[in-house]
Amino acid sequence: MLGVTARTACRRMTTGQLGALSGSVAQAELLPAKPYWDRKAVAHAEAIRLLGDVTGDPVLIRLAGLAAGWIYDLAVAAGPRADRIILSFRRRLLGHLRAGDAEAAGLEIENHLRVLCFMERISRGGGGRDKAA
Repeated sequence: MLGVTARTACRRMTTGQLGALSGSVAQAELLPAKPYWDRKAVAHAEAIRLLGDVTGDPVLIRLAGLAAGWIYDLAVAAGPRADRIILSFRRRLLGHLRAGDAEAAGLEIENHLRVLCFMERISRGGGGRDKAA
């Protein structure tokens, strides 16, 4: 679903909307992860909501808003050690959006979600393996 959102946003994004997303990345880069991780996680999740808004599609806007809350929860659970990974993702995503590469933008967000989910599992002690093994 977020891959579709990123692909659609890439195709419809205006220069002003791209500027807003760039500003969101710049804001997140300036905020220190410690002791402000909660605020920084909000800034990271905001990028997903912005992508949904760019699509102009009411369903994708609503789903991206819900996904932003989920991504916030994942980022908070993963903790400040996820900061560099999230910032790198946002820079790569921004690069794909600037280049107009919708497919790369969609793949980037899908891969990022897999990484963030894995980091969240590790932070909860779930790790990547079955504990019974």
